[in-house]
Amino acid sequence: MFSFPDLLKFYRDHLATDVMPFWIPCIDWEHGGINNCVADDGAVLSTDKFIWSQGRALWTFSALYNHDGNPEWLRIADSLAAYLLRVQPPKGELWPFCLHQDGSVAEPAMSIYVDGFTIYGLTEYVRATGNQEALELAVQIYEQTSPLLNDHSKLQTQPHPIPDGLQAHGPNMSYALFYHELGLTAKDERIIGRAHELAEIVMTQHVKPADKLLYEMVRSGGELVDSDAGNTFLPGHAIESMWFMFHIYGHHGDQARIDLALEVMRWHLEKGWDEKYGGLYLACHAKGGPAVWHQPEAKVWWASTEALYGLLKAFQISGQDWCMDWYWRIHEHSFRSFPNRTHGEWHHYLDRQGNVQPNILERLAVKDPFHLPRALVFSIKVLEDLCGGEE
Repeated sequence: MFSFPDLLKFYRDHLATDVMPFWIPCIDWEHGGINNCVADDGAVLSTDKFIWSQGRALWTFSALYNHDGNPEWLRIADSLAAYLLRVQPPKGELWPFCLHQDGSVAEPAMSIYVDGFTIYGLTEYVRATGNQEALELAVQIYEQTSPLLNDHSKLQTQPHPIPDGLQAHGPNMSYALFYHELGLTAKDERIIGRAHELAEIVMTQHVKPADKLLYEMVRSGGELVDSDAGNTFLPGHAIESMWFMFHIYGHHGDQARIDLALEVMRWHLEKGWDEKYGGLYLACHAKGGPAVWHQPEAKVWWASTEALYGLLKAFQISGQDWCMDWYWRIHEHSFRSFPNRTHGEWHHYLDRQGNVQPNILERLAVKDPFHLPRALVFSIKVLEDLCGGEE
């Protein structure tokens, strides 16, 4: 195990040497945006651009600039923001799922997550630049999406459609964070309040303390459904959601909610860990049946990255030993299994035993610079605090 100063150096080196160099050649300076249909060796498989990846890339390069002030990050963020501002849909329409290189629509609107990640990226870019056009667009997307979250029966959430009659955890947790960050940046208490409403839905309707679970699917209002979909939970999703709650309820000074979020994180580490092969299962079933998710036994990069940062943040907040005990277990499995030693970045999908697998969820190998860089940037900030200047 590393000391905190050694871990801080390790993360800084990993971000600068192993991760971000993979993404620089993917920037499409001629047509705008970032090529995100790429193989693990960096080869571009398609010049179609998935818009949620454009928003996520904008968040990452803006956050990197906000973190270290490197003007190259800002140059890239400027180009990504200009692309999104140029290809934005007409006012009142949701963002398309995917565009061709020339900007024409490859796949129409089919996922509310696209609009959310666009908000998230634009918000971080505004923090870097103060760009008012980007802020106005982010607020406009808020106005369009907020009413849609009230009725999940009509909500499009590709690539994971919501089963009929159920309410999904994913849109509520994601938009709680997107709106919270936008509200803080725009200094708009109305948007901050809406984020808090969505966080409360997560904590009071999807979290069930009696079962020690956060269910992905419930009925509107929080009633459980005894079906395979209703019994499905995603350990990594729950862990990611809870560090969102650390940020949101930390702002509101709600220690009771933070304490509950800590417990929820712990439950899903314990229930989601594969004792035989290590790592977090992608999806599990509360009663041992078939989880309703793709590749439920897979080990995926994003679940590990969210756990790495979430556990460091949990330790910073609570000082409880279990946080670091679990952190080192996740760290050992993650850095043994996921990094691509030849080309940089991480492999995204492993089978249960840890063998690299193709991403069968998408029609193309979609990658983007988001979960891993975000976890590293946020973890570096926490470690800087834990080191207290002793680096």
